[in-house]
Amino acid sequence: MSFFKTARPFVIAGPCSAETREQVMETAAALSVMNVQLFRAGVWKPRTKPGSFEGNGAEALKWLQEAKQTYNVPVAVEVAEPAHIELALKHDIDVLWVGARTTVNPFQVQHLADALRGIDIPVMVKNPVNADVDLWEGAIERFAKAGVKNLAAIHRGFSGYTPATGYRNQPNWPIPIELKRRKPELAIICDPSHITGNRSRIAEVAQKAMDMHFDGLMIETHPRPDEAWSDAAQQITPVQLKEILAGLIVREEYTQDMSGLMQLEYLRQLMDSLDAEIIDLLARRMELSEQMGLVKKDCNLTAYQPARWRDIVETRGERAQAHMLSKEFIVKLYEQIHHESIRRQLAILESTEKEIKK
Repeated sequence: MSFFKTARPFVIAGPCSAETREQVMETAAALSVMNVQLFRAGVWKPRTKPGSFEGNGAEALKWLQEAKQTYNVPVAVEVAEPAHIELALKHDIDVLWVGARTTVNPFQVQHLADALRGIDIPVMVKNPVNADVDLWEGAIERFAKAGVKNLAAIHRGFSGYTPATGYRNQPNWPIPIELKRRKPELAIICDPSHITGNRSRIAEVAQKAMDMHFDGLMIETHPRPDEAWSDAAQQITPVQLKEILAGLIVREEYTQDMSGLMQLEYLRQLMDSLDAEIIDLLARRMELSEQMGLVKKDCNLTAYQPARWRDIVETRGERAQAHMLSKEFIVKLYEQIHHESIRRQLAILESTEKEIKK
């Protein structure tokens, strides 16, 4: 049996970063008496910009090694370079994971896979930052071809141009579902901490993952989350983790007669993802409308331009028909979009007139 399927859910918990020896040992002690299969902590932290806390490196590996020996709990760290792997193995780390920023680079993934050739250690691969199932699958296959037998995928959500409503990273559930369809034997673990970026929604997303029949959860846990040196908002206390795990409803495994329900859920999640994209695009369109309002103000133009509206009706209607959509439906939809656009531009023009009157 896969290392990552020895429990359901297979729970991975621990702080975002190994900050101090005391913090690591305190967290490990609290988790050791809970239903947690793997203790995690970031040692090397690739931050978006320099200047943030980027981990304690090899020094923190000593703390994890001590926690493992003291509390008899397997430990995991993120690796991004072959040198990280060498140091992790030297300090008896049990499991490695590859971060989203690394997964996106096939060259770097191959370097890591080559460094693990002939080494029997479980590896978890986070999804790439962009929603590309082929890139994710390809990274997993590189490790498999290098001889890594125990593999798992971690779903931590996907970055976007603008943050998804209510999420730090858009979950885009159809992507991990598609990976599961392609590789049914592969364990898939959900990371609600990175998906939500908000501790208040971790329980909700964790349950969603269980409903989608994910194999496990990776949840960032810190004894004092608000004081965390990185990603404070998305970490929870060990007590909160215990409550979330106790409240989880773990569904029975999908069977053949449930395949229709699984397909329906897949289509619903796909629709939800598309709806999120539509809303994000509408928000961007309204930003452009407001910019146009400022230009119209400078040029002393009216908000409503009849010729422009006629062009929208004609071109969007033709495009709709080319996609087998009702022209009438699209025109009605754009009437509402155009109405909101004009409302925003009028607000800009009227605010200017009020300023002039003052």
